[in-house]
Amino acid sequence: MHLTASEVILRIEGLKKVFRSGESDLVLFENLSFQVAKGEMLAIVGESGAGKSTLLHILGALDSASAGDVYCAHLRVSSLTENDAAEFRNQQLGFVWQFHYLLPEFTALENVAMPLLLRGASRQTTQVEASRWLREVGLEQRAHHRSGELSGGEQQRVALARALITRPKLLLADEPTGDLDGRTADSVFELISRLHRDYGLTSLIATHNFAFARRCHRVLRLQQGRIEEIAPETLPV
Repeated sequence: MHLTASEVILRIEGLKKVFRSGESDLVLFENLSFQVAKGEMLAIVGESGAGKSTLLHILGALDSASAGDVYCAHLRVSSLTENDAAEFRNQQLGFVWQFHYLLPEFTALENVAMPLLLRGASRQTTQVEASRWLREVGLEQRAHHRSGELSGGEQQRVALARALITRPKLLLADEPTGDLDGRTADSVFELISRLHRDYGLTSLIATHNFAFARRCHRVLRLQQGRIEEIAPETLPV
């Protein structure tokens, strides 16, 4: 896939990750190079332990690579200081994980508002925006419920609203439907797809679910430390 410089939002060059295991080194992956276009929905598939989560952590400046570089637009992510990496995550990225990581002592509204509060936005502004995003994910009526009072699917919807309230350029989702039953998982994936389209997101989704991966624009398979592009329609049903 050939992209012009203006089309590329994410560029990965020669990425390698090594873990120390006792007296030896465990190479999780090496020489990963690929590009992601603006507006693309990209699935990353691979067996458990292949390195999908670690790759997303590196792309999101939550972990560092052993070698190689990550560029987001014109920013060299791999060289950011800790403070700059935190600002990059807050300004440019939205994260959704397999587990929702909602703060149990806060309501759905307060959880969604948290990223804007961390930016220093006023309480009034954050409440208005958080309410709007809860409406986007179909949970306006559950705004004042704490996470323990919400179903698994509702909790993941709140987590998605929290990820997108900052209007990020990139959405990184790590097995976002992995903890949900089939019907709930399907509705959450449909919601991610709709918000991806409506807000012009660029989304990278690590998933075991081939049915979801087939509905993405492109699929990259991480296997035995290497990455290869495969046609979505070739994935098993």
